[in-house]
Amino acid sequence: MPNSRLRLAFAALSLGAAVLAPAAGWAQARTDMVVGMQLEPPHLDPTAGAAAAIKEVTYVNLFEPLARIDADGNVVPALAERWTVSEDGLTYSFHLRPGARFHDGAPCDSAAVRFSLDRARGADSVNAQKSWFAPIASIETPDARTVVVTLSRPDGLFLFHMASGDAAIVSPQSAATNKQKPVGTGPFKFDRWVAGDRVVLVRNPDYDGPKPALERVSFRFIADPAAQVAALKAGDIDSFPQFGTYEALPQFRNDPKYSVTVGTTEGETLLAINNARKPFDDVRVRRAISHAIDRKTLIEGVLFGTGTAIGSHFPPHRAGHVDLTSLYPYDPKKAKALLAEAGYPNGIDATLRLPPPVYARRSGELIAAMLAEAGIRAKIEPMEWAAWLEKVFKGKDYDLTVVAHTEPLDIDIYARPDYYFGYRSERFNALQAELDRTQDAAKRAALYGQQQTVLAEDAVNAFLFMLPLATVQNANVQGMWVNRPIQVNDMTQVRWK
Repeated sequence: MPNSRLRLAFAALSLGAAVLAPAAGWAQARTDMVVGMQLEPPHLDPTAGAAAAIKEVTYVNLFEPLARIDADGNVVPALAERWTVSEDGLTYSFHLRPGARFHDGAPCDSAAVRFSLDRARGADSVNAQKSWFAPIASIETPDARTVVVTLSRPDGLFLFHMASGDAAIVSPQSAATNKQKPVGTGPFKFDRWVAGDRVVLVRNPDYDGPKPALERVSFRFIADPAAQVAALKAGDIDSFPQFGTYEALPQFRNDPKYSVTVGTTEGETLLAINNARKPFDDVRVRRAISHAIDRKTLIEGVLFGTGTAIGSHFPPHRAGHVDLTSLYPYDPKKAKALLAEAGYPNGIDATLRLPPPVYARRSGELIAAMLAEAGIRAKIEPMEWAAWLEKVFKGKDYDLTVVAHTEPLDIDIYARPDYYFGYRSERFNALQAELDRTQDAAKRAALYGQQQTVLAEDAVNAFLFMLPLATVQNANVQGMWVNRPIQVNDMTQVRWK
């Protein structure tokens, strides 16, 4: 009898194991994720605005260019599965993916590509990087899957630029409404936008490439630093790239529920100066401003030591970088002497207009105190992002401002005659023209070095630091980029453990 009961007990245990084993196998990882962002994008058309937040939501998630930038900064295929470049560097032949379609079902063919490039370079273009498309002389579409772009001159960065969010391919049928209802070709499609709170994307079931692991991604906008910390601790945010509350990083590092990474970005952070406005049109005044700033103290106070000082507009991790940080050592007495030499022995007054990012507001407060010691009385004026874009970036109505320029390899902005810095330099423009014609990597690096030196000598802006990419997230999140070689929160490879 005992043996019979024992056999029954073992049978029951075996049955229970058989029942439980599949249940364990059925347990699935989460397929939704909430990503934190400090700034809400002004709209969702990456081809019609300079705000980085637009690309952070839409690039490669919703919209795809012909090529794309990967996590290592390489140019890789996107809508074009391959391409060839003529020996003279003037003709690019792009061969499109055969199954690519827009989210509304419209085909993404050569006609859509031609429409997008013509729209970006047209007379009425509102593309923030319209100059990138200026070298295009003609666009031919011999068949539905082939686009042949001929340039008027060689452009060593043409392919890189065509891999940016500003070069996203849009549909003629939906381009006009992409700001509020974006229709792209990406692996996610637009679900909804709750103004002031979040943008929600859902997986595109008809995507012709590899499907993302996530079915739903919500980008939540939280401007207040304390609220960012609270949302992470409450589990309301799963991942917060570009986390700006640097003083809170140690508490997350010491908690095994979270992972913390600090990587690089392309974000040259500047005290931008209106070179077209007196007294800042005098290089001595601009040099005085640079001497008045203690970058080491600034990095400690704003970034809690996680940033890297810069002496010109170029990231230290890229080939061609020249270390010019010693050109303007912190020296308030030298700053005062330069102001007196320029005709301002009693100092000057200025308005310092600050956009909302934490790094900008905190930097502005410290910089104002530093400038005051040199006789530069800077009145701080906080601004919301939309107002900053309209008044400072577009309207050029400012004396000083703090902002990070996060576009990769964007030193060419100093050659733009209508850019908000108000800078004019034939010497710099000649170097840019030579750079535009140059394909050889070593020669390009040398030209970049010369450009950096010109900008530093002219003290166009006070160059501060590279904005780091601090990411705080649930320890079970995998696939978020550690570094950010382009403006993006790429969710295509992100998953839960």
